[in-house]
Amino acid sequence: MTNCILIGAPVDCGKRRRGCLMGPDAYRVANITRALTDLGHSVTDRGNLTPRATAPIDGLPPQTHLAEEVAGWTATLIEAAETAMADGLPIFLGGDHALSLGSVAGVANHAATEGRPQFVLWLDAHSDFHTPQSSGSGNLHGTPLGYVTGREGFAGFPEVRNPVPQDNICILGLRSVDAAERDALQGSDIRYIDMRAIDERGIARPLKDFLAHVEAQGGALHVSLDVDFLDPSFAPAVGTTVPGGATMREAHLAMEMICDSGLMTSLDLVELNPFLDERGRTAQVMVDLAASALGRRVFDRPTRAFT
Repeated sequence: MTNCILIGAPVDCGKRRRGCLMGPDAYRVANITRALTDLGHSVTDRGNLTPRATAPIDGLPPQTHLAEEVAGWTATLIEAAETAMADGLPIFLGGDHALSLGSVAGVANHAATEGRPQFVLWLDAHSDFHTPQSSGSGNLHGTPLGYVTGREGFAGFPEVRNPVPQDNICILGLRSVDAAERDALQGSDIRYIDMRAIDERGIARPLKDFLAHVEAQGGALHVSLDVDFLDPSFAPAVGTTVPGGATMREAHLAMEMICDSGLMTSLDLVELNPFLDERGRTAQVMVDLAASALGRRVFDRPTRAFT
């Protein structure tokens, strides 16, 4: 049995399209607590966080969107993540992907206190490896992996005390990467598997290889699940839809493999925009995937009519 700690992070400042602030409560309405308690886990809901007040930040490009607010959320989430890791398995209910600047940095700090290497599995259509300087849009939800790996350019943000080594990161599901990110990614040690590779080899083989590496190193595994990892035909409630994503079966297989490994120590559920959803469909899909990562099997999965 796992003590699952729900942490609402209604971050809605990492991009310009609003709506992700409603995500945490949408997961609650979709019965994430019951989905986890039905599996035998205990659940503590710590409610929704608020960002720390942050002084004006100088030294960032003018197109950077709401940097002070994102920095405030990052500080709050680092502290919340470190605290929660001492008590169980935190599940960060987003909120856009900018929340992962704080969630990943915080869990990495905790792993360092235990003398364990921190690993990250990034399930996403995008690499999110930008810095504020390389981002053409200025949207900071595209920068969390740049931040937590210690790339320069995050003036005014909390210090990354324990950067995650690039070769401890695996991005799975890529299909939308701009030129600046592609160049940075190809020059890095990050493992990245795009949808062509998944089409050619399947999703299980590269994920199995990464999980085996985490296990061999005795690592802590943070899983960051973005709604746009999925094909929008299954999960439409995201402002960054990219056709050609993972199918429902591929997504559940990935989460079941994560569960089988016993390695996951923390989880993000990000980029849900209920304003764009269809009768709560995407929220329910994400709850079902979280349940798969924590022990639900295909024979336990209820049929959803979405009516």
